[in-house]
Amino acid sequence: MNEEIKTAPLCCAPEPLEEQPYGQEFWNGKYQVGETAWDLNGPSPALVKAFAKWQNKEARILIPGCGSAWETDALLEMGFTHITLIDIAPDLVAQLKTKYADRADRVTVLEGDFFQLEGQFDVVVEQTFFCALPPLLRSAYVRKMYHLLASKGEIVGLLFNRDFEQDGPPYGGTAEEYKGLFEPYFHLLTMENSVDSHPKRLGTELFITFEKKCAECANLNLKK
Repeated sequence: MNEEIKTAPLCCAPEPLEEQPYGQEFWNGKYQVGETAWDLNGPSPALVKAFAKWQNKEARILIPGCGSAWETDALLEMGFTHITLIDIAPDLVAQLKTKYADRADRVTVLEGDFFQLEGQFDVVVEQTFFCALPPLLRSAYVRKMYHLLASKGEIVGLLFNRDFEQDGPPYGGTAEEYKGLFEPYFHLLTMENSVDSHPKRLGTELFITFEKKCAECANLNLKK
């Protein structure tokens, strides 16, 4: 599979990665020393349950900020055939490329900045990527998701419904905040307390399904 990452339109790309407060060096360092408290050591039960209902096994799936990519193994077991992973931590990406080398016909592993990624996907899996981004990048995240998703494409995943005390990732939020961010670009099909979260996160997550609006419905000109 093609691993080239093309430059995205300026409407979707924030400041260069090296100028962001938590970039490649920060995240790669976390993996190097094993500071990965966000890792569930397995796929999110809520996501496994959600994708078990999907009939289109050829859906083009993107997992940004994929981390250990536990959901990938579950998706492969369900029969999905077009999965793209992207992360900015080179050591992690090297491990994933080795892990999925014998399944490269179904899994593409990319090292790079999500905001520079180009392509078209039917569904994006949101699992602790949004919360890892500084809040100043959230609007850019939403615009980039809109840009990457095909017509009626969906964001499926989990968002934290809580605040965090530390000054740095993860960053929390509320349903009202997310509604204001996503609603101009997406139909909010589902945004409810997740009853299928991992026990470590039960009661702190919202399960979401957001469908991309048509340009006319969104009344957007993304090239501005």
